[in-house]
Amino acid sequence: MKEDHVMSHLIKILICFCIYLGQAQSFAQPPTSPTSETEIPSSSTSPSAPSRSEIEWSQHFQLTTVTQTHSGLHSPYSGPLSLTNRYEIPSSLTATLFIGHRLWQNAYAFVNPEESIGAGLNSTHGIAAFPNGEVYRVDDPSPKINLSRLFIQQDFNLGHEKEKIEDDANQFDQEKSIERITVVAGKFSLNDYLDGNSYSHDPRTQFFNWALMDTGAWDYAADTRGYTWGVMTELHLKKWSVRFALVQVPAIANGIALEGDLKNAHAENLELEYRYALLEHPGKMRLLLFSNQARMGNYRTSIRQGLASAQSPDITDSRTFSSKTGFALNLEQEISSDLGTFARLGWNDGSTETWAFTEIDRSIAFGLSLKGSGWTRPSDVFGLAVMLNGLSKDHADYLGAGGLGFIIGDGKLNYALEQIIETYYSLQLFKSLSATADFQGVNHPGYNADRGPLAVYGFRLHFEI
Repeated sequence: MKEDHVMSHLIKILICFCIYLGQAQSFAQPPTSPTSETEIPSSSTSPSAPSRSEIEWSQHFQLTTVTQTHSGLHSPYSGPLSLTNRYEIPSSLTATLFIGHRLWQNAYAFVNPEESIGAGLNSTHGIAAFPNGEVYRVDDPSPKINLSRLFIQQDFNLGHEKEKIEDDANQFDQEKSIERITVVAGKFSLNDYLDGNSYSHDPRTQFFNWALMDTGAWDYAADTRGYTWGVMTELHLKKWSVRFALVQVPAIANGIALEGDLKNAHAENLELEYRYALLEHPGKMRLLLFSNQARMGNYRTSIRQGLASAQSPDITDSRTFSSKTGFALNLEQEISSDLGTFARLGWNDGSTETWAFTEIDRSIAFGLSLKGSGWTRPSDVFGLAVMLNGLSKDHADYLGAGGLGFIIGDGKLNYALEQIIETYYSLQLFKSLSATADFQGVNHPGYNADRGPLAVYGFRLHFEI
């Protein structure tokens, strides 16, 4: 990827954003009455700033670039999807416009065009809990402009007590009823609303790793870029929230096209969230249940087919409409105003093939996040986390027999848990710009005790307005 090529696309994005921002702000200005050249308006008649309920447009922008390299690893053998030993230093860049418009009372429309450039280590293959949450599961480093989100949101107030909602991406500055129902319909990412965590969820500002931005064993329905079409409904009360999402699944595993047969192929997600205080410090517990229906292959059936044909098993040969179910337990707890901890536990049945996220059937992750107030850098953040990821027996046996997934496949497998530690330091350079240094130590990449360990070094720049 040539630097001037990346910069030219970046400049185009910034120019388009500035043009749109200027137009949107001009549209949002209330009309003014003409005055004579000698008329000087008094202070009592000067226009005031619009109230929160009068703000019609919301515009935000983010740009994130991530560069990574690895130390090399012990590799007595490799397969088509193994992490290679060759030196590489790939970079990725995403740039996103977050545009929102108020439609009518408590209703909003949002659109997010996004450009992505670059690739991850080894074309995003070889590690199940991949170390860069900013890269997609596609081997295409060329610039791509996509419509990442396009949805309508409608809120229904159920009570009079209000809470402040800050202006942010896909979010208006306003006061909402604490007790409310929210309905979202259109194109979005499931992790926009489900499996959230204050300390470990956003790879643009927090941990890099896939199994830290979401629960690793949650095979959440999405195309290769992480988005889908569907409906999400939330009931939000003072201490509880219940969310349900019904969305499309990919037509093939890790596919960009979504399945149109909604009767036989779709994903259902139900999340229960409880908010509490422990010694006056807030905490949250979330339980997520999910079920994916799609034309999936079965690992055990594929193994039998491979034995019958004296060939390596191929998961695509056993595809038929079936399901994958699982759960994710997600905890976060503030210890002090600067220190927070989190933990995630995930499981799926692992009998059918991984369909959308990554090849993890069992996952545990825990860690902490510390602000830099103790060293007079209150906007800086230090993070440390540990991940343990595993496979079902059927999944491990399939890979051991020479089968391939869409992320991993060494040709054979001496199974062991994939073990990863990640630590990062985010330095706030300016209000809108941060720089992050990141380290990840990976043991048994791709669940193979014969390969690794390796160290992954990363650097991230993030800009947002």
